[in-house]
Amino acid sequence: MTLRLSRIFWAALLGCGMLSAQAQGIRLPGNAGTVTSPGSGAQRASDYIVAIVNTEPITNLQVRQEMQRLGQELAQRQETVPSTAELAERALERLITERSQIQYAREVGIKIEDYALDEAVQSVARQNQVDVEELHRRLAEEGISRSQFRNTLRDQMVLSRVREREVAQRVRVSELEIDQYLLDQKRASGSNLAEVNIAHILLELPESASAAQLSAARAQAEQIMARVRAGEDFSALARSLSKAPDAAEGGLFGMRAVDRYPQLFIDAVRTLEPGAMTTVRSGAGLHVLRLIDKRLAGAPETSVEQTRVSHILLRPTASMDEQAAIARLQEFRRRILAGEASFEALAKEYSQDGSASQGGDLGWSSAGRFVPEFDAAVAALAPKEIGPPLVSRFGVHLIRVDGRRTVELSVREQRESVRALLREKKLEEAYQSWSRELRSRAYVDLREPPS
Repeated sequence: MTLRLSRIFWAALLGCGMLSAQAQGIRLPGNAGTVTSPGSGAQRASDYIVAIVNTEPITNLQVRQEMQRLGQELAQRQETVPSTAELAERALERLITERSQIQYAREVGIKIEDYALDEAVQSVARQNQVDVEELHRRLAEEGISRSQFRNTLRDQMVLSRVREREVAQRVRVSELEIDQYLLDQKRASGSNLAEVNIAHILLELPESASAAQLSAARAQAEQIMARVRAGEDFSALARSLSKAPDAAEGGLFGMRAVDRYPQLFIDAVRTLEPGAMTTVRSGAGLHVLRLIDKRLAGAPETSVEQTRVSHILLRPTASMDEQAAIARLQEFRRRILAGEASFEALAKEYSQDGSASQGGDLGWSSAGRFVPEFDAAVAALAPKEIGPPLVSRFGVHLIRVDGRRTVELSVREQRESVRALLREKKLEEAYQSWSRELRSRAYVDLREPPS
């Protein structure tokens, strides 16, 4: 069984956006060969120093393993894998860059304590649903020793920390930049629509309508729009007046991509602001259109989906290990589903979390508030559903989703959303600049392979 190390290493554990292209996997793709076991004669025969970065060597074996990871990344992104020579050059350059960054991290005092590394190893094991010993056994089968695995993980954690420290402090997003972004988006609204939500009322009109019929329909449309402006509910009017098949739903199409609407609808509402109305003629008749909401390509979200979650947390101890905690929560789940106990009562009595006094209620939250494994479990549950026990870095959880809602973001929250979007763009640029600067300062001695 292949371990799911790529996602766990660089996404779940490190969570740094700048690492998205780094080391996506331990095994080779099927057509790229295999990693030679560290103790094998083949490795000893083929391994030699190919470069010195300041004072530290990079070996041929390390380049070959990096070629494997790079090849796997390209395959996962469905990109063309270059020639062996080009792949080797790119792999070596990546190793040189990483080595120079790790050396810099040491110089500025960044280090990973053993307890933090132990927690990271345990997290890898948990997310692969094995214990630590089983994790190392399976790694050994793939030619990765315990020390090699820990050193690789430590290096990647160091890289994440130094990049976050050195790059994040370079990035600032001013209020003026946010204002300019919002202004640019507003100016682009005529051609940059991504999604819209439209409601309509269809007034029947034959294709060969006379001038009198068309005039009467337009007068009725004007009356409808006047009633809405006076405070009447558009959906109620649609249910009573519209001749469209969706009249019972209040004439609401729902938020959808612009290519899923008739083009004449999009052309009619393109310059409208949410709440505004207009009319448009189609083969079916005369439509009164109301723009409910719109989203521009690249624009910040104006609303966010929130989930209300409750949980019961048990923390494994010497007297109750992880398996015992899982078994206990499975029994809690059975009792709740059978109506023998309430979730709230069990949470108040047994949960080892600050939410216990509220019956396990964690309140309303948006995606990203919790650790990735908890967030993923919440996203997979329907409202009122209780999932199976989940193991996270904090313990074992029994999770219930209590409800979901969409809430409008305040002006301040929308501006913060823009700030985060602009910061993400700047981070990549700043990282590339810092990386090139550090690479240029490194002394690199490239070695010829032995004859």
